[in-house]
Amino acid sequence: MFDVLIIGGGVSSVSCALVLGSAQKKAFAQDKNIAIITHQKASSLQDAIFYNAYGVKSGKLGSEILTESTAQLQENYPHITQIENEKVISVSGESGNFIVTTNKNSYKTRIIVIGIGSSNLFLISGLEQYLEPHKKSLAEKNRIQLKNNDQKVAEGIYVVGTLAGHRSQFSIAAGSGAAVATDILTLWNNGIETHIHDSIR
Repeated sequence: MFDVLIIGGGVSSVSCALVLGSAQKKAFAQDKNIAIITHQKASSLQDAIFYNAYGVKSGKLGSEILTESTAQLQENYPHITQIENEKVISVSGESGNFIVTTNKNSYKTRIIVIGIGSSNLFLISGLEQYLEPHKKSLAEKNRIQLKNNDQKVAEGIYVVGTLAGHRSQFSIAAGSGAAVATDILTLWNNGIETHIHDSIR
């Protein structure tokens, strides 16, 4: 049983995983079992090159970030399970007892974070009732989002990145994932507002 299972290997999903992982020394997070399904076959990062993203070297390729970010996650927070080469097919159950089924396995988790992009080819069974047109995208692009209130779709289900209704911008996606991570950390910390900063002090 995972405490959190993140679906997606792009900016928002990995950002969420990094922040959750960085809380490992906190008493309320040190025993949490976290995983991320990094299947990201159609990420827009694969065609991206960056000149306007804060902290990212000019000319950096998105395809490099896709691989380097999961390597960073593995190096810094190896306690987070990375599940590769599996595509999520369905979600069932309820908060505290979800079942996420892929093309290869089934996983139990208490909380789900979904960050797979806003393509109208969304194919995760069990989440159809939350689909709606993307509110910040041009109508002709036929983008979708999951209905949410401050990135919370339903009890135990969170959404990040463009699928949460955000615009497709690197910095927005990273912030979206980090925001949901701090919401989950606050939940684990009995509702006491929580954020995690590394420091050289």
